Amino acid sequence: MRNLFSKMIRDDEGATMVEYGVIVALIAAVCIAVVALIGTNINNAFNSVNSKL
Repeated sequence: MRNLFSKMIRDDEGATMVEYGVIVALIAAVCIAVVALIGTNINNAFNSVNSKL
């Protein structure tokens, strides 16, 4: 029992998966923010061109 408990304390495989999950979530948030910002600018450009036509 003691040996099993010490193995569980030293096991960091779950922590690594959580770190990867946090990194993926941050990358996704940045991508969404960039797409939202660029999408607004592109939409404004197309509306400007459309109104001039």
